[in-house]
Amino acid sequence: MKIIYLNDEVNNYLPPLVATIGFFDGVHRGHRFLIEEVKQKARFSGMQSAVITFDNHPRQVLHPHQHLSLLSSFTQKIKLIEATGVDICIILHFDKALSLLHAKDFMQSILSEQLHVTKLIIGYDNKFGYGCKESFDDYQRYGQELGIEVIKATELNSNKEHISSSVIRRLITLGEIKAANKALGYNYVIEGQVIEGYHNGHKLGYPTANIDRKTCFQLIPAEGVYAVKVKTDLSPLWLNGMLYIGVRPTYNGKTLCIETNIFNFNKSLYGHNIKVSFIQRVRGERKFDTLSALSSQLANDKKQCEEILKESI
Repeated sequence: MKIIYLNDEVNNYLPPLVATIGFFDGVHRGHRFLIEEVKQKARFSGMQSAVITFDNHPRQVLHPHQHLSLLSSFTQKIKLIEATGVDICIILHFDKALSLLHAKDFMQSILSEQLHVTKLIIGYDNKFGYGCKESFDDYQRYGQELGIEVIKATELNSNKEHISSSVIRRLITLGEIKAANKALGYNYVIEGQVIEGYHNGHKLGYPTANIDRKTCFQLIPAEGVYAVKVKTDLSPLWLNGMLYIGVRPTYNGKTLCIETNIFNFNKSLYGHNIKVSFIQRVRGERKFDTLSALSSQLANDKKQCEEILKESI
């Protein structure tokens, strides 16, 4: 896949394109269904296929004080788009100036004149342009004036379930990881750098790699214990483990922690980056009366996680 950052020189070598446009957070099943339709229409037309996306989420630019955690980092998103087999990924810098372009101006100055888009496949629920006020009929009318065929994409109808990034974010926030993974089409993954923690898990026989929340820019699932797969930057292998998200109420903690116990692993990971793939939520957050009760529950959690992970292979 060729990756292109929009600049004044791209129109010197871009061929006519069949393209779609969107932020594509998480590149979920609905996104991949749309991109497959773009690829099919491109093959039929003898043209190259393209995904046009943004470096920043529009809400992060237009409403910077509203916290928005994403499903995928920018790097993850580009890798997921590449995995679809699309020919070209074009990255636009989303800023206030771009947000002020009306749909027709955007289609003319960027899609037509700079990117040579001749067929534009629009997601069934996608809108673009200043204020997102225009409709698909408007896009079609502008396209006719500019020589762009605007096509409404087929909606993915999977057992009548609605798949969108916002729906998946809600599922993850609720801890419904299996449902979120089904909508994504892959297991949800977060990544971050390991920092020193409180060593409470180590004292109980369950040493943990604690992810620094300041280095993890993705949406954190609901508090509780999860069966997970873990990949460190020391090895290409995915290792079994269990992960805890919570404030450590048994220790009267107040700060949210992300603690990963990697099974049969004893190397130091301080300062290293890890990726955590969520398989299933085992239980929610609980406060225990004694450390002995907590230790017994951790043993049960590990056993349950091992069974889940055995079935997930």
